[in-house]
Amino acid sequence: MPTGKQILLGRTLEELTDLVTSLGMPRFTGKQIAQWLYDKRVTSIDEMTNLSKANRALLSEQYTVGRTAPVMSQLSQDGTRKYLFQVATGGLIEAVFIPDKDRATLCISSQVGCKMDCLFCMTGKQGFKGNLSTGEIINQVLSVEESLSLTNIVYMGMGEPLDNAVNVMKSIEVMTASWGLAWSPKRITLSTVGVRRGLERFLSETTCHLAVSLHNPFHEGRLELMPAEGGLPLVDTLQMIREADFTGQRRVSFEYIVFDGVNDSEEHAVELARLLRGIPCRINLIPFHQIPNVPLRPLARDKMEHFKNLLEARGYTTTIRTSRGEDISAACGMLSTKEQMARNTSAN
Repeated sequence: MPTGKQILLGRTLEELTDLVTSLGMPRFTGKQIAQWLYDKRVTSIDEMTNLSKANRALLSEQYTVGRTAPVMSQLSQDGTRKYLFQVATGGLIEAVFIPDKDRATLCISSQVGCKMDCLFCMTGKQGFKGNLSTGEIINQVLSVEESLSLTNIVYMGMGEPLDNAVNVMKSIEVMTASWGLAWSPKRITLSTVGVRRGLERFLSETTCHLAVSLHNPFHEGRLELMPAEGGLPLVDTLQMIREADFTGQRRVSFEYIVFDGVNDSEEHAVELARLLRGIPCRINLIPFHQIPNVPLRPLARDKMEHFKNLLEARGYTTTIRTSRGEDISAACGMLSTKEQMARNTSAN
């Protein structure tokens, strides 16, 4: 519940240092608070026992840690677990834990709803309700049951991460900094439709992996699926990627949901191969999960395999992603927070 106090979680070491000095505390107190937040993962200021009792009381007058537990979780038959979090605006967001052999991946959200309104995605159907703060992004990582065993983070949940670039980039700083969670950037992947200004920052300021939501290589076809293509054309995104440094371990992949009779022809495969020529990359083919009131159909598995073979024959490493958590609406494109949509309906 909102307390009127400001949140500590999500602040950088520099911000914490400025905060404590403004309160008359020693500068090193900022580093101590960062350690309590991100290394020791406390949920209250009272737990910061190497701060004096007076300083804890002073801090508590205006601030709170900002950790919030999930309000609900659902476990899939395949071990995937979906979490529901309430954020400060009253909105609801979902995060998904995906176990897979030696990988333990958390798919996190960056917005309540989404502006992109992609035809195949449930999140956009609830409209855009606001950006998550840096603390609300980091809270998902720290507050799921599996937090301490996570090996990978993917910014592929609700929202377009680079439409909330300020808070997402700051969350990546907290995730990767030595004073923060100290994650390797190589364990973090961000998915985007290609928001130019945010992508420029992401490519220049981080070495995290990039996944581009592509879904159709033709402008008109992509525009029908993804209205954002009108203002954020794929050709511009690809040019930015060609100019970026991917010489190290950093990887770029392209996400391609395959729809029956829409983007699955040999013509689509040939154009996709032509568009991506010269970009060392992986193409991830994703099964479509039927959502209400959308005239798109999943492609049969044998036809998916055929499309994969067409791309591999042209030299592209191509995989068909295994669906996870479909029985709890946690698979790709299905995050919608039915509770949020119910609230929206009752408010109208």
